[in-house]
Amino acid sequence: MHAVWNWITLRLSEITFPKPIEFIDIVQVLLIAYFVYHVIRWVQNTKAYTLLKGILVIVGFAVLASIFQMQTFLYLLGALGGVALTTLVIIFQPELRRAVEQLGEKAPLSTISLPGSSEKQERFSDKTVNEIVRACYEMGAVKTGALIVIERNITLEEYEKTGIAVDGIVTSQLLINIFEHNTPLHDGAVIIRGDRIVSATCYLPLSDNMSLSKDLGTRHRAGVGVSEATDSFTIIVSEETGNVSYAVGGELKKAVTPAELRKQLHLIQDLPHKQEDDGKGKYRFRKKKKEGAGES
Repeated sequence: MHAVWNWITLRLSEITFPKPIEFIDIVQVLLIAYFVYHVIRWVQNTKAYTLLKGILVIVGFAVLASIFQMQTFLYLLGALGGVALTTLVIIFQPELRRAVEQLGEKAPLSTISLPGSSEKQERFSDKTVNEIVRACYEMGAVKTGALIVIERNITLEEYEKTGIAVDGIVTSQLLINIFEHNTPLHDGAVIIRGDRIVSATCYLPLSDNMSLSKDLGTRHRAGVGVSEATDSFTIIVSEETGNVSYAVGGELKKAVTPAELRKQLHLIQDLPHKQEDDGKGKYRFRKKKKEGAGES
């Protein structure tokens, strides 16, 4: 105990008080706090949370070794430190990659386009939105499971190659036929690019998010998994309950209404709303708003 007290006293004596606090100091503290907060949130939702507890134990031993001058233990920690850091980067390469991608997706960075990039002005039409909504809720009514992935900025070719090429215009009838029980294409995910279904029976990565409910099946975990790995918008129809859910950015929104689903599809569409479908095949048209008027 005397050694611990001496160590604390020595460290306190080395503290020097900084210059008066300036505006830039406050900005730095806020930036660091923001960064630490998001790192903690990221760690809690991955396998890194369990590993972090083990690292904290090692750090605790290192502090004790420093206090009691355990030179051999400190030497081993120093020798293994570089190797351990490299190993951690390799183990968590997918998580680190997704974290950097999410940083690039945030505004205003998401509005920056590099030379040579060919980003589409129109992702899909209003007709495609209506067909997707109608198909999802018709399948939900008869409890037909479905997994639909809509490509956005990050290409899904890597997952598209795991399935069977379709290259058909998006219609509710085609989607329902694909996911019908006992059909060759019903198992796996459908990938939509623009107004076309490009592939079916695709394999998707499963999410290892520890905060997800254990009641969720493989279909929901695959939907969340691909939304973690890419910026795709994924729609899941539950085979057990018939509920329609969607996943985006690693977040799952369960049991949404047709209006909610349509709203989210319009948000990623890049075009103003023109027509709507109530999920039962009936269309209604929005009146054109006067310029400058808000939407009720």
